[in-house]
Amino acid sequence: MKTSVERVFLVDDDPAVLKALARLLRSSGLEAVTFGSPQEFLERVAGTETGCVVLDLAMPGLDGLALQEAMASRGMELPTLFLTGHGDIPQSVRAMKKGAVDFLTKPVDDAVFLRTVREALARGRAGRADREESTRVRERLAALTPREREVLAGVVAGRLNKQIAGDLGIAEKTVKVHRGRVMEKMEAGSVAELVRLADRAGLRRS
Repeated sequence: MKTSVERVFLVDDDPAVLKALARLLRSSGLEAVTFGSPQEFLERVAGTETGCVVLDLAMPGLDGLALQEAMASRGMELPTLFLTGHGDIPQSVRAMKKGAVDFLTKPVDDAVFLRTVREALARGRAGRADREESTRVRERLAALTPREREVLAGVVAGRLNKQIAGDLGIAEKTVKVHRGRVMEKMEAGSVAELVRLADRAGLRRS
């Protein structure tokens, strides 16, 4: 199952619950896909889908928390919402610490459920945008020459051109040339933006 369309993946061993939640979501203009077990979800869903997952906590075999862990181990970055009739505080805390959007108990109010699902979808979009930007920045960083990377490291560390020149044993005007190329390749309009991009790329400041 590979798609870029946002979908709400429902995982519950109760067919009546799946049917009711899917109907509610679809009536609100959202796409829903149902699964009767965590195993079925893992078999049918890869790691490239967009949307969110609504998990029942208490299911035979692999329960909701175990599925949440299995998703993480497979690199599946779908925001998760727990909906259960058997939740308690320790389980809720455990789920939230592992990144769950929320932990709702059955029967849940329709408006509350829909609002929380939309929050999960929004979180998913924000996460994807963040990861995509990080990828773009790393690609720009990879395009720098070794010398340009050295100059970038100096700029990010707050060093002046004269100081960078002394550190690298090159002329200050050469540093200026490299600095200009770094700004251009990194698509940075200011030093502050360049520092932000370097942080995004995981470049440590010295």
